[in-house]
Amino acid sequence: MVIAMPFEVLWGRVMQIYDQDCYTHQGLPFNLRALRGQVLLVVNVASQCGFTPQLSELEALYQRYRDRGFTVLGFPCNQFGRQSPESAQAFCQFGEQKFGVSFPLMEKVSVNGSQAHPLFCWLKREAPGVMGTQLIKWNFTKFLIGRDGKVIARFGPRDHGSPLRLALEQALDQAYP
Repeated sequence: MVIAMPFEVLWGRVMQIYDQDCYTHQGLPFNLRALRGQVLLVVNVASQCGFTPQLSELEALYQRYRDRGFTVLGFPCNQFGRQSPESAQAFCQFGEQKFGVSFPLMEKVSVNGSQAHPLFCWLKREAPGVMGTQLIKWNFTKFLIGRDGKVIARFGPRDHGSPLRLALEQALDQAYP
């Protein structure tokens, strides 16, 4: 008899962000386990979106807090209005040249639908949107992950600035378990 286990369970334990497989913009494996104990901000990004200037803000947060154990992970996504048609490599070049991005830019992903990246499926389950929706509604949706690997908060595209910074500072002040 085969017993189906829920997707959230892997090898008899609850899945964490560190169980997800990710790749860099160059297609190289990226070890999320190496970020254990850090505060993470996972963001679906785009190059031709009205929210694209948030890349500057994300970079400023990364520069300000990285020495305290903070990393931003940007995942280019073309699902919303086809606002990121370029390759992941081209997006990385764009982010570096136009916004000075130095935080890790990852593989190009889908965040919704049957082709959604497993990381974003996990994030959406851990932090559903308004009224419990399992969808990401637009580019620059942000997921704040605590040092323990658990999702602390989900921020919509318009949620940035002080609310995000304050939540980030609170997360950074938490001791690693």
